[in-house]
Parts: sequence; structure tokens; C-alpha cells
Amino acid sequence: MHLLDWIMVSAYFVLMVVIGLWSHSRVNTVSDFFTAGGKMPWWLAGISHHMSGYSAVLFVAYAGVAYTDGITVYFWGMASIGIGVGIGSWLFASRWNRLRSKLGVASPLEYLAKRFNVPTQQALAWSGSLLKIFDIAAKWFAVATILNVFAGVPYTWGIIITGSITLIYCTVGGLWADALTDFGQFVIQAIAAIVMLWVVLDKLGGVSGLWTVWGDLPPAHLNPTTSKFTTVVLLVYVLVKTLEYNGGMWNLAQRYMAAPNTYEARRGARLSSILYLVWPLVMMFPMFAAPLLIPNISNPNNAYAIMTTTFLPPGLVGLVLAGIFSHTMAMVSSDANAISAVITRDMMPVLWKKARNFTESQGLLAARISTVIFVVLTMAVATQAEKLGGVLGIVVLWVAALMGPISVPLLLGMLPAFRRSGSRAALISWAGGLIAYAIAYYGYNATLAVTVSTPILVSLALFIGLGYLMPERKATTDEIIDNIDRDDEVTPRKSQDGTTVPA
Repeated sequence: MHLLDWIMVSAYFVLMVVIGLWSHSRVNTVSDFFTAGGKMPWWLAGISHHMSGYSAVLFVAYAGVAYTDGITVYFWGMASIGIGVGIGSWLFASRWNRLRSKLGVASPLEYLAKRFNVPTQQALAWSGSLLKIFDIAAKWFAVATILNVFAGVPYTWGIIITGSITLIYCTVGGLWADALTDFGQFVIQAIAAIVMLWVVLDKLGGVSGLWTVWGDLPPAHLNPTTSKFTTVVLLVYVLVKTLEYNGGMWNLAQRYMAAPNTYEARRGARLSSILYLVWPLVMMFPMFAAPLLIPNISNPNNAYAIMTTTFLPPGLVGLVLAGIFSHTMAMVSSDANAISAVITRDMMPVLWKKARNFTESQGLLAARISTVIFVVLTMAVATQAEKLGGVLGIVVLWVAALMGPISVPLLLGMLPAFRRSGSRAALISWAGGLIAYAIAYYGYNATLAVTVSTPILVSLALFIGLGYLMPERKATTDEIIDNIDRDDEVTPRKSQDGTTVPA
């Protein structure tokens, strides 16, 4: 890369650290660190939710699928999320917000101890944290792949550089730093994506390339589904992403919790949903056009990086690279904050009695230490990502398949329709989904559709079925569900100066 590119990337890293240090002044309590004190405006919560939902995997693994299979990757990879978050804006966003405002919950799993019991809470906490180690490791490996193609930086050093910068600002500034850097990263990534789109359209003959390119691509590239990414996969992905992006990925639940009220939480979710449906089309168009511009490349996963280094002048290459960094760092920093919340609020008090009586300063110190340990561990695993199935293998076959069994009790446990499903249903559905995955993937070497769909469908059937066949309804369960189902707030209105106030 040119010196101008390195200056651009370095400036981006410095900006992220400065934001983290500035956010430090806004973090005085554990609530500030994990839920921004419930003071995050809806537009920031929405953009942060969106930016925290995908990473450099988009520019590596998903770009590879776009190169070989076409638009199918948008439908199961992005549109499914947009639909799922839209559903969540109606079903889950307000409930997460009430958990914070009414019950004082700071961790997405904190309410499970009362809703079910401590063993259920611990089972979901440990299994979810373990899964997230591998999920984030895949993200580090993806961004290291990009850095390797762009600048020849060895994979290990790429992981260390991006991981260390992320670790500084998310450890110092907590959720405020995550959200504010998410916004800055969104702006940088937007500029980079528009630059890349403009250059690709120029190569295709102008703006008309937006509609003429499709006639030049192989016909199979225009199909929303393929023999591998079938209609069943698409439908299952909508179900998986509805659970995953509305709280199954714990960091995204925090965005709903951080909003000032339920009205703002729903608005933020709707903004994120719209961004997922529209904005990926801008970023992915160059990926769809790549077979025409750089045909017959040996590794499709490198397609986006090759186009960037081939077509863009010095300086703009660094801008695009910073935009790619932004996705991974946004997701990983928010994941680290959520995992830290779970470790500090849910796991440590069970393992160590002293943690139950932490002061605010001790709680903050524990949160920051657990963040450091978690991120360092993911970086170590990232160096072995290729041996674990590569980026797409981890993200699709591991995370997408195993997220369902963890998400089902967590999300459905908040809904009145499932108040009869207690701890027995939660633990059995969790274990049953994991066993179903092991049988499908390792026992029968099943297809992608079967591997992804079996765990979540088994978990759903067990959780719902046991609730009706062996109900465990309790007064504490009814109290929690009724509290988060009922909105005591009056719908806000706009004042003359444009601010949101109670009606």
C-alpha cells in the first residue's frame, strides 16, 4: 500500500482511540458501562445496532459467495436480518428496554435467574460465551485476510493490530465508546462504499451499469436461491436472524436497553431494519459485478480486496480498508461489552461470592478486566480459524446453527404466550438443540439447510411443547412477564424545539 493509505488507516485508528478516551468521562457506573445509563438517542442506538451486526466477513466470505453465486447472499445474508429486526422492533425491542428501566437489568442474561433459575442462566451464559469466542475469532481472521491481501501483513500481526486497537477503546469507554465509534465508523464506511461503487460503475460504463450489469452476469447469479442456499435455508435464516439480532446476539439487546424509553428503542430497531434492507445493496453491488471486472481469480474470498487494490488510487485504498475495519471493530467491541456484562453480572457472582457485593468501582474494574481477557482469548483462537473451518464455516455452520438453542429460551421467555415454559423446558430445549446439531453435522454430514435448521426447530418444538405438556408456571414468572409486557410510559410527542417529551 502507498504511504497515503497507511496515513488514512492510522488516522482512523487514532480517531477510534480518541473517541474511546472521550467516552471514558461518561462512564461512572456499571450501568453506564453496559447500557449507557439508558441515555442513548434512538438514531445512535439504531446505527450502532446496524453497525454491530456484521463485520469484515461481508467483504471476505460473503464477497466470495457473491462472486460464485450472485445475489443469493443478499437474501439469506442481509435481507433476512432486515426482516428479523423489523419483527423485533414490534416484538422484542420494548421488552428489552423495560428489563432495564423496570427491573434494573444491565446484562441480557440477568433476568434469566428469576425467569427460569440459576442453572438455566449459567448454561446459556457459558455456552453463549464459548460460541462467541469462535464467532469473534472468525471476524478477526476475516479482517486479517483483508489486511494480508491489501498490504501483505501476516495474519497473526493483522489480528494483533486490529484486536489491540479495539481493545483500547471498548475497555476504556464501555457502551458509549462502542456506540459513538459505531457512528464514526458508519460515516467512514459509507464514504468508502460510495467511492467503491462509483469506481465500479465507471468501469461498467457509467450509472447505467446499475441495470445493465445483470444481463452480462451468468443467469444463475440472478437467483435468490441456489442448490446450496435453498428456499429452506432462506426461511430458516429469517427465523434464526429474528432471534439472533433481537437479543440472541447479546450485544444487540444492549442497544434496545440503552435507549431512554420503549418508544425510542422501537424507533432505533426500525432504523436498523431499514439499513439492513437497503444499505448492503450499495456495499454489495461491486461484489456482484466482480466476475465481470476480475474474472477467473483463484480465491473468490479475495475478490473485494483485489478490486480495491486494482482500481482505486493511493489514499482511497486506505479509506476503503478503514471502512472494512470499521465493521469488524464495531461488532467485536460491542460483543466484548456484552460478554463482559454477562461475565460480570451473571457468571462471576455464582462462582465467587465476593463479586455479589462489588462496589461501583470494583464492578467497573471487573468489567474492564473481563473485557481484556475475553478479547485476548478471541485473538488467540483467531490464529487457528482456518483449521476450524474458515470464516464461512464458523459463521454459517457454527454460529448460525448453534445460536438458535441459546436464543430460544432467552427470547421466548419474555413473551406472554410462553409463560408456562419453565426451567425444565429451557434446559431441555437448549440441550436438545445442541444434540440435534451434533447429530446432523457430525453424525450424518447433513446438508447446509438441515444443519442450520435442525437445532433451532428442535429447540422451538421442545420449549413450546414442554410448556404445554409439562407447564411450570410460577408467580415470579408472571410478575416478570407482566412487567415487561406492560408499558407504563405515555407515548412521547415532539415539543416545539424538536425534542422528545412525555405526552
